[in-house]
Amino acid sequence: MSKRRKGPQTEPKRQKVRDIFVARPFEGLADEPEWIALRELVPAASAPLRLKPEIAAEYGDRPVTLSTVLPMAWPAMIRRDGEVFVGLQRHVQSGDVSRDLAVAILCALRTEPGETVAVPALPGPGPRLQDILDDGPLDVTLHLGFEYWLDAEQAEDPSVTASLERANASIYPTERLAAAPAAYWCRVPDKAHVRWVMAEPEDTALDALARLSAAGELVLGEATRFAGMFRAHGLLVPVWDVPRELEAADWEAPLADFAKRYRDTLGQTAPLDAAARRAKQGLVGRQLTLR
Repeated sequence: MSKRRKGPQTEPKRQKVRDIFVARPFEGLADEPEWIALRELVPAASAPLRLKPEIAAEYGDRPVTLSTVLPMAWPAMIRRDGEVFVGLQRHVQSGDVSRDLAVAILCALRTEPGETVAVPALPGPGPRLQDILDDGPLDVTLHLGFEYWLDAEQAEDPSVTASLERANASIYPTERLAAAPAAYWCRVPDKAHVRWVMAEPEDTALDALARLSAAGELVLGEATRFAGMFRAHGLLVPVWDVPRELEAADWEAPLADFAKRYRDTLGQTAPLDAAARRAKQGLVGRQLTLR
Protein backbone atom coordinates (compact mmCIF):
# COMPACT_ATOMS: atom_id res chain seq x y z
CA MET A 1 0.00 0.00 0.00
CA SER A 2 1.36 3.42 -0.88
CA LYS A 3 2.27 5.97 1.76
CA ARG A 4 -0.25 8.65 2.51
CA ARG A 5 0.79 12.00 1.07
CA LYS A 6 2.38 14.32 3.63
CA GLY A 7 3.60 17.26 1.55
CA PRO A 8 1.67 20.26 0.31
CA GLN A 9 -1.20 19.48 -1.99
CA THR A 10 -1.93 21.27 -5.20
CA GLU A 11 -5.54 22.02 -6.08
CA PRO A 12 -7.21 23.46 -9.15
CA LYS A 13 -7.70 27.17 -9.41
CA ARG A 14 -9.76 28.28 -6.44
CA GLN A 15 -13.13 29.87 -6.84
CA LYS A 16 -14.25 32.05 -3.94
CA VAL A 17 -17.36 30.71 -2.21
CA ARG A 18 -19.95 33.39 -1.81
CA ASP A 19 -20.85 34.37 1.74
CA ILE A 20 -24.54 34.01 0.88
CA PHE A 21 -26.49 30.89 -0.01
CA VAL A 22 -25.71 29.67 -3.54
CA ALA A 23 -29.16 29.32 -5.09
CA ARG A 24 -28.07 27.20 -8.10
CA PRO A 25 -25.05 25.18 -6.95
CA PHE A 26 -25.18 22.85 -9.97
CA GLU A 27 -25.50 25.60 -12.56
CA GLY A 28 -23.03 25.10 -15.40
CA LEU A 29 -22.95 21.31 -15.07
CA ALA A 30 -24.16 19.49 -18.18
CA ASP A 31 -26.85 17.57 -16.26
CA GLU A 32 -27.97 20.18 -13.70
CA PRO A 33 -31.58 18.87 -13.45
CA GLU A 34 -30.37 15.30 -12.92
CA TRP A 35 -28.04 16.36 -10.10
CA ILE A 36 -31.03 18.00 -8.43
CA ALA A 37 -33.25 14.96 -8.99
CA LEU A 38 -30.68 12.66 -7.40
CA ARG A 39 -30.27 15.00 -4.45
CA GLU A 40 -33.98 15.57 -3.78
CA LEU A 41 -36.12 12.86 -5.39
CA VAL A 42 -34.33 9.52 -5.68
CA PRO A 43 -33.69 7.22 -2.69
CA ALA A 44 -31.01 4.87 -4.05
CA ALA A 45 -28.97 5.62 -7.16
CA SER A 46 -25.38 6.01 -8.27
CA ALA A 47 -23.45 7.48 -11.18
CA PRO A 48 -19.74 7.36 -12.07
CA LEU A 49 -17.92 10.70 -12.07
CA ARG A 50 -14.92 11.64 -14.19
CA LEU A 51 -12.18 13.83 -12.77
CA LYS A 52 -10.41 16.46 -14.82
CA PRO A 53 -7.07 15.13 -16.10
CA GLU A 54 -5.03 17.37 -13.81
CA ILE A 55 -6.96 16.15 -10.74
CA ALA A 56 -6.59 12.50 -11.76
CA ALA A 57 -2.86 13.07 -12.33
CA GLU A 58 -2.48 14.59 -8.86
CA TYR A 59 -4.38 11.97 -6.88
CA GLY A 60 -4.15 8.85 -9.00
CA ASP A 61 -6.65 7.18 -11.26
CA ARG A 62 -9.19 6.11 -8.62
CA PRO A 63 -12.80 5.49 -9.65
CA VAL A 64 -15.22 8.01 -8.13
CA THR A 65 -18.92 7.26 -7.74
CA LEU A 66 -21.72 9.66 -6.88
CA SER A 67 -24.22 8.05 -4.48
CA THR A 68 -27.54 9.45 -3.34
CA VAL A 69 -26.70 8.52 0.25
CA LEU A 70 -23.88 6.76 2.10
CA PRO A 71 -23.79 4.76 5.36
CA MET A 72 -24.35 6.95 8.44
CA ALA A 73 -24.89 9.92 6.08
CA TRP A 74 -21.12 10.13 5.55
CA PRO A 75 -20.05 12.86 3.12
CA ALA A 76 -17.60 10.46 1.46
CA MET A 77 -15.98 7.08 1.89
CA ILE A 78 -13.22 5.05 0.25
CA ARG A 79 -13.57 1.29 0.08
CA ARG A 80 -10.73 -1.15 0.58
CA ASP A 81 -10.59 -1.64 -3.19
CA GLY A 82 -9.81 2.07 -3.60
CA GLU A 83 -13.15 3.21 -5.04
CA VAL A 84 -14.25 6.63 -3.80
CA PHE A 85 -17.92 7.34 -3.04
CA VAL A 86 -19.38 10.79 -2.41
CA GLY A 87 -22.81 11.23 -0.81
CA LEU A 88 -25.16 13.71 -2.46
CA GLN A 89 -28.02 13.81 0.04
CA ARG A 90 -26.30 15.47 2.99
CA HIS A 91 -26.54 18.71 4.91
CA VAL A 92 -25.05 21.81 3.33
CA GLN A 93 -22.06 23.09 5.26
CA SER A 94 -20.66 26.07 3.37
CA GLY A 95 -23.88 27.35 1.82
CA ASP A 96 -22.74 25.92 -1.52
CA VAL A 97 -23.58 22.26 -2.17
CA SER A 98 -21.12 22.17 -5.06
CA ARG A 99 -18.24 23.28 -2.84
CA ASP A 100 -19.18 20.77 -0.14
CA LEU A 101 -19.23 17.89 -2.61
CA ALA A 102 -15.93 18.93 -4.20
CA VAL A 103 -14.10 19.11 -0.88
CA ALA A 104 -15.51 15.70 0.10
CA ILE A 105 -14.17 14.17 -3.13
CA LEU A 106 -10.73 15.74 -2.68
CA CYS A 107 -10.54 14.61 0.97
CA ALA A 108 -11.45 11.06 -0.07
CA LEU A 109 -8.80 11.07 -2.80
CA ARG A 110 -6.19 11.95 -0.13
CA THR A 111 -7.32 9.07 2.10
CA GLU A 112 -5.85 5.57 2.02
CA PRO A 113 -8.24 2.78 0.94
CA GLY A 114 -10.32 1.47 3.83
CA GLU A 115 -9.68 4.45 6.08
CA THR A 116 -12.31 6.90 7.33
CA VAL A 117 -12.54 10.06 5.26
CA ALA A 118 -12.22 13.25 7.32
CA VAL A 119 -14.09 16.20 5.80
CA PRO A 120 -13.89 19.68 7.39
CA ALA A 121 -17.09 21.01 8.91
CA LEU A 122 -16.63 24.35 7.13
CA PRO A 123 -14.55 23.89 3.98
CA GLY A 124 -13.92 27.56 3.24
CA PRO A 125 -13.10 28.94 -0.21
CA GLY A 126 -11.90 26.45 -2.78
CA PRO A 127 -12.73 24.41 -5.88
CA ARG A 128 -16.28 23.38 -6.71
CA LEU A 129 -17.61 20.44 -8.72
CA GLN A 130 -17.39 22.61 -11.83
CA ASP A 131 -13.63 22.98 -11.17
CA ILE A 132 -12.71 19.32 -10.58
CA LEU A 133 -15.05 17.23 -12.76
CA ASP A 134 -14.62 16.35 -16.42
CA ASP A 135 -18.26 17.21 -16.88
CA GLY A 136 -20.85 15.38 -18.96
CA PRO A 137 -24.27 13.71 -18.70
CA LEU A 138 -24.70 11.49 -15.66
CA ASP A 139 -25.00 7.75 -16.32
CA VAL A 140 -27.51 7.03 -13.56
CA THR A 141 -28.18 3.56 -12.17
CA LEU A 142 -31.19 3.09 -9.89
CA HIS A 143 -30.82 0.48 -7.16
CA LEU A 144 -33.32 -1.62 -5.23
CA GLY A 145 -30.94 -1.65 -2.25
CA PHE A 146 -27.69 -0.20 -1.00
CA GLU A 147 -25.54 -3.29 -1.59
CA TYR A 148 -23.50 -1.27 -4.09
CA TRP A 149 -21.88 0.45 -1.10
CA LEU A 150 -20.00 -2.69 -0.11
CA ASP A 151 -16.94 -4.52 -1.30
CA ALA A 152 -16.80 -8.34 -1.07
CA GLU A 153 -15.29 -8.40 2.44
CA GLN A 154 -17.79 -5.94 3.88
CA ALA A 155 -20.67 -7.92 2.42
CA GLU A 156 -19.71 -10.85 4.68
CA ASP A 157 -19.80 -8.78 7.90
CA PRO A 158 -23.03 -9.56 9.88
CA SER A 159 -23.16 -6.11 11.53
CA VAL A 160 -22.79 -4.42 8.15
CA THR A 161 -25.49 -6.53 6.54
CA ALA A 162 -27.87 -5.81 9.44
CA SER A 163 -27.34 -2.08 8.97
CA LEU A 164 -27.84 -2.51 5.24
CA GLU A 165 -31.17 -4.25 5.77
CA ARG A 166 -32.41 -1.31 7.83
CA ALA A 167 -31.34 1.14 5.13
CA ASN A 168 -32.97 -0.93 2.40
CA ALA A 169 -36.27 -0.90 4.28
CA SER A 170 -36.45 2.88 3.80
CA ILE A 171 -36.38 2.70 0.00
CA TYR A 172 -39.64 3.29 -1.85
CA PRO A 173 -40.16 2.13 -5.47
CA THR A 174 -38.74 4.71 -7.88
CA GLU A 175 -38.26 4.59 -11.65
CA ARG A 176 -36.77 7.00 -14.13
CA LEU A 177 -39.11 8.09 -16.94
CA ALA A 178 -37.84 8.33 -20.50
CA ALA A 179 -40.48 10.87 -21.57
CA ALA A 180 -38.55 13.81 -20.09
CA PRO A 181 -35.06 14.37 -18.67
CA ALA A 182 -34.79 14.20 -14.87
CA ALA A 183 -38.36 12.91 -14.48
CA TYR A 184 -39.19 10.17 -11.96
CA TRP A 185 -42.17 8.11 -10.88
CA CYS A 186 -42.38 6.90 -7.29
CA ARG A 187 -44.84 4.96 -5.17
CA VAL A 188 -45.12 5.88 -1.51
CA PRO A 189 -47.38 4.18 1.05
CA ASP A 190 -50.59 6.08 0.30
CA LYS A 191 -50.13 7.42 -3.24
CA ALA A 192 -47.85 7.68 -6.27
CA HIS A 193 -46.20 10.71 -7.85
CA VAL A 194 -44.61 11.86 -11.09
CA ARG A 195 -41.99 14.56 -10.48
CA TRP A 196 -39.96 16.40 -13.10
CA VAL A 197 -37.00 18.74 -12.59
CA MET A 198 -37.33 21.35 -15.34
CA ALA A 199 -34.14 22.65 -16.93
CA GLU A 200 -35.40 26.12 -17.84
CA PRO A 201 -34.80 29.17 -15.60
CA GLU A 202 -37.38 29.42 -12.86
CA ASP A 203 -39.26 32.45 -14.22
CA THR A 204 -39.46 30.96 -17.72
CA ALA A 205 -40.76 27.63 -16.47
CA LEU A 206 -43.23 29.28 -14.10
CA ASP A 207 -44.77 31.42 -16.86
CA ALA A 208 -45.18 28.36 -19.08
CA LEU A 209 -46.84 26.40 -16.28
CA ALA A 210 -49.12 29.35 -15.54
CA ARG A 211 -50.28 29.47 -19.16
CA LEU A 212 -50.96 25.72 -19.10
CA SER A 213 -52.82 26.02 -15.81
CA ALA A 214 -55.03 28.81 -17.16
CA ALA A 215 -55.84 26.64 -20.18
CA GLY A 216 -56.72 23.65 -17.98
CA GLU A 217 -53.79 21.64 -19.35
CA LEU A 218 -51.68 21.13 -16.24
CA VAL A 219 -52.78 17.57 -15.41
CA LEU A 220 -51.35 14.35 -16.86
CA GLY A 221 -54.74 12.79 -17.56
CA GLU A 222 -57.84 11.48 -15.87
CA ALA A 223 -57.58 10.69 -12.17
CA THR A 224 -54.39 12.77 -11.88
CA ARG A 225 -53.90 15.97 -9.90
CA PHE A 226 -51.29 18.70 -10.08
CA ALA A 227 -50.10 18.67 -6.46
CA GLY A 228 -47.80 21.69 -6.57
CA MET A 229 -44.14 22.47 -7.09
CA PHE A 230 -40.81 22.33 -5.34
CA ARG A 231 -38.24 25.03 -5.91
CA ALA A 232 -35.05 23.02 -5.63
CA HIS A 233 -31.60 24.56 -6.06
CA GLY A 234 -32.95 27.24 -8.36
CA LEU A 235 -35.08 25.05 -10.66
CA LEU A 236 -38.76 24.13 -10.55
CA VAL A 237 -40.02 20.60 -9.86
CA PRO A 238 -43.73 20.13 -10.61
CA VAL A 239 -45.38 17.20 -8.84
CA TRP A 240 -48.43 15.23 -9.93
CA ASP A 241 -50.45 12.79 -7.83
CA VAL A 242 -51.27 9.75 -9.94
CA PRO A 243 -53.20 6.52 -9.21
CA ARG A 244 -51.13 4.27 -6.98
CA GLU A 245 -52.15 1.02 -8.66
CA LEU A 246 -50.60 1.94 -12.03
CA GLU A 247 -46.93 1.44 -12.88
CA ALA A 248 -44.25 3.85 -14.06
CA ALA A 249 -44.60 2.76 -17.70
CA ASP A 250 -48.23 3.89 -17.70
CA TRP A 251 -47.08 7.51 -17.34
CA GLU A 252 -44.59 7.65 -20.20
CA ALA A 253 -47.17 8.68 -22.81
CA PRO A 254 -49.04 11.18 -20.60
CA LEU A 255 -45.79 12.84 -19.55
CA ALA A 256 -44.57 12.95 -23.16
CA ASP A 257 -47.82 14.69 -24.15
CA PHE A 258 -47.45 17.19 -21.31
CA ALA A 259 -43.78 17.79 -22.15
CA LYS A 260 -44.79 18.68 -25.72
CA ARG A 261 -47.46 21.11 -24.48
CA TYR A 262 -44.90 22.63 -22.13
CA ARG A 263 -42.27 23.03 -24.87
CA ASP A 264 -44.84 24.61 -27.19
CA THR A 265 -45.86 27.03 -24.45
CA LEU A 266 -42.25 28.02 -23.79
CA GLY A 267 -42.24 29.69 -27.21
CA GLN A 268 -44.97 32.15 -26.22
CA THR A 269 -43.43 35.52 -25.43
CA ALA A 270 -46.48 37.76 -25.02
CA PRO A 271 -47.23 39.03 -21.49
CA LEU A 272 -49.41 36.74 -19.37
CA ASP A 273 -53.10 37.48 -19.65
CA ALA A 274 -55.29 37.96 -16.58
CA ALA A 275 -56.16 34.25 -16.26
CA ALA A 276 -52.51 33.22 -16.52
CA ARG A 277 -51.48 35.85 -13.96
CA ARG A 278 -54.05 34.49 -11.51
CA ALA A 279 -52.86 30.97 -12.22
CA LYS A 280 -49.26 32.06 -11.61
CA GLN A 281 -50.18 33.51 -8.23
CA GLY A 282 -51.86 30.22 -7.34
CA LEU A 283 -48.82 28.20 -8.38
CA VAL A 284 -46.45 30.38 -6.36
CA GLY A 285 -48.73 30.03 -3.34
CA ARG A 286 -48.39 26.24 -3.51
CA GLN A 287 -44.64 26.26 -4.02
CA LEU A 288 -42.19 24.84 -1.49
CA THR A 289 -38.47 25.63 -1.46
CA LEU A 290 -35.99 22.80 -0.87
CA ARG A 291 -32.47 23.68 0.18
